[in-house]
Amino acid sequence: MVDAVENIQPICEVVKVGVAGTIYDVPGIVARDRQQTLAIRWIFGAAFKRRISYRISLEKCLYAEILDAYKKKGIARQRRENLHGLASTNRSFAHFRWW
Repeated sequence: MVDAVENIQPICEVVKVGVAGTIYDVPGIVARDRQQTLAIRWIFGAAFKRRISYRISLEKCLYAEILDAYKKKGIARQRRENLHGLASTNRSFAHFRWW
């Protein structure tokens, strides 16, 4: 379980910052507590999404999602990769982080 959560934890995230009337997506480092919170939230969200799609019990969906997270696959891992991709795309706005 611990390895599954560690595989899903995001390292960086994107925060919206308004500068001079323009809103920028600014990447930043995520605190350790928030990393765990987001990872667990994403695993549960993916299990709920899988439950609606396949119409099976939540326990089986949660088990499958934790197993996928351990194998670095699944919906929650894809969400982490999307977030890291967005942060790397917007890294040119990192100098607005102090705003």
